[in-house]
Formats: sequence, structure tokens, C-alpha cells
Amino acid sequence: MGVSVLIMTWNEEANLPACLESLAWSDDIVVLDSFSTDRTVEIAKAAGVRVIKRKYDTEDRQRMFGLTKIKFKHPWVYTPDADEVTPPELRDEMLAIAADPECPEAMFKARYKNMFLGKWIRHSSLYPTWITRMVRPDRVRFERQVHSVCVADGPTGQLKNHFIHYSFNKGIAAWYEKHNRYSSVEADLAANRAKQKVDWADLFSPRADARRRGLKSLSYKLPFRPTLRFLYMYVLRGGFLDGWPGYVYCRLISGYEFMIIVKTAELQRRDRGLQV
Repeated sequence: MGVSVLIMTWNEEANLPACLESLAWSDDIVVLDSFSTDRTVEIAKAAGVRVIKRKYDTEDRQRMFGLTKIKFKHPWVYTPDADEVTPPELRDEMLAIAADPECPEAMFKARYKNMFLGKWIRHSSLYPTWITRMVRPDRVRFERQVHSVCVADGPTGQLKNHFIHYSFNKGIAAWYEKHNRYSSVEADLAANRAKQKVDWADLFSPRADARRRGLKSLSYKLPFRPTLRFLYMYVLRGGFLDGWPGYVYCRLISGYEFMIIVKTAELQRRDRGLQV
């Protein structure tokens, strides 16, 4: 039994070749493209994979379209981003799972090694971060417009091996452009989050993903959030051990937090009829 692959793309000509090369073992690869204006579709077709186009609205809707409207050859679907590379050991692990007819899980999460300036920024990127990457489409759904969350109808598992994430391959300007979009959505959600109670159980959970969720909910209650985010990543989590790449990365993320705060304040002033 094999594993199908679904890759969502928009202007990924810089990343897609390496991604597809690391997926050559799959006999069913689908690129769900959001009408790219570069060579993304050309590269995908040249590699012999299926290409389906859909206008992008939100991340959760795009993922759900891919998983529910596209017919795959295999029951299991691997869902890497275009800026990710799949090592052989992760491939072998997923194929072994797919070959087991008694596997009870509806989805599996995987950790990643985030690369920046030629270095794995292990501490700065808050490793380990678990992301859903292998699913049975008929037993999962995605929620949340940005950094979507996968909800499973059944037990979930964790893959032992990592994928490699090259989130800066398209350059710093592209990173800012993407996070400018993300911060706008986060600002829309921030006001409601600020009214919610902190889930203290998540903060002390043995699961890394639950602790991250708890910390995020707590962060909306705290003043000076960008500064606190930098200190947490760079000092408490040891980002300084990643050298210069770690310092730059932590500064970028704290700047992203500041963008969310400023945009949230703008929305709140507009709601009150005040001038921005």
C-alpha cells in the first residue's frame, strides 16, 4: 500500500523542485495550486504530477477542498508544504504505516527541523513543534483560517522522524509578505481571544502542542507581548545557542507579534469610531 501526496502551492517555483524530488517514491502526487503567476504549475506538470487549480480563500477551506474534492489513489495522504523536504527515513516510516491494515490512527503529526541561514535553528524555533502531516481524508477536518488545526475522528499518532522546513527559501521579503497576511487574520481573532480564559491545564500539559496552545492564550493577556516573546524564545528557550541565525529569527518573530498588536489596536479603534 502506498501513500498519496497533496501539496498546496502559490508561487513556489523556488521550493517545489526539491520538494517533489524528495517525494519521487509516491505514485500519486497532487499539486493544488492557487493560480500561481510564476513557473509553479509548469514545474509540477514537468514532474508528471496532477495539477488542480482553486482560488485561495482560507487555509482551512483550501485544505478541506483538497482532501474532500480530490480523489486519491491511496487511503493515506501526506500533506507537506512546498518548502518542505521529506527525508528517506520519514518516507519509510509512512509507507510502513500505510502497509498496516490494522493501523487505528486517523492522522499522524510530525516534527520538523526549521532551517535559516543554512542552520537548523533548533532552540529558536521552539522545537519540537508537531504539525499534522499524514491523514486519512475521510476521518479528519481542518479548522482555523491561519495555521489551521486538524481535528481527527479517531486516535492520533506521532511520527518518529522529521521533515526539513526551508521557510526562508523565497527570501526575507517573501517572509514579511506572508506574515503581513497572517498578522491581519490573527488581529481579527485577537480581540475574541483576549476575552477568553486561559486554559491553565494546557500550560502544564506533557504534550508540546498543548503547552504551545496554552502559552498562546496566556500571551494575549500580557503587556509588552513582542518583548516577552523575544525573551522567551531567545533566553528561556535557548535561542542564543543558535548563534546569529537564532538572534535574527527571534527578532523576526517578535516583530510579527508587534504587527498583530498594532493591527488589533487599529481594528478596535475603528470599531469605536475613532480615527486611526
